[in-house]
Amino acid sequence: MNTENKMTELTPRELSDIIVKTLDEKKANNLKLLRIDDKTILADYFVICGGNSNTQIRALAGEVEKKLEEMGITPHHIEGYNEATWTVLDYGAVIVHIFSREAREFYKLEKLWSDAEDIDISGLLI
Repeated sequence: MNTENKMTELTPRELSDIIVKTLDEKKANNLKLLRIDDKTILADYFVICGGNSNTQIRALAGEVEKKLEEMGITPHHIEGYNEATWTVLDYGAVIVHIFSREAREFYKLEKLWSDAEDIDISGLLI
């Protein structure tokens, strides 16, 4: 199935929710969902989380990729998978950032995008 066709079936928020749930099931740390559509043309949402090790960061990225591929959705671009200190999965309207603790503290995306809406995801978490 074509990614573009499947993407038109899901809203950016629905896609974000699926990603958040997938990351939570794999024990991602400090999950955040930021709505940035009124701040930039880069995306509608950032999903930000952390992993405890390079192995967990790769596993988190791999699980998101696997889950969405099962739905016919593939990323436009993946960056940092091999280094696994900051992995980015670009799904167009939704960009996923998976950080090591050190990288997250260094880049401070939440501070950089502090004027973005921090979406309450507590209802999505197990």
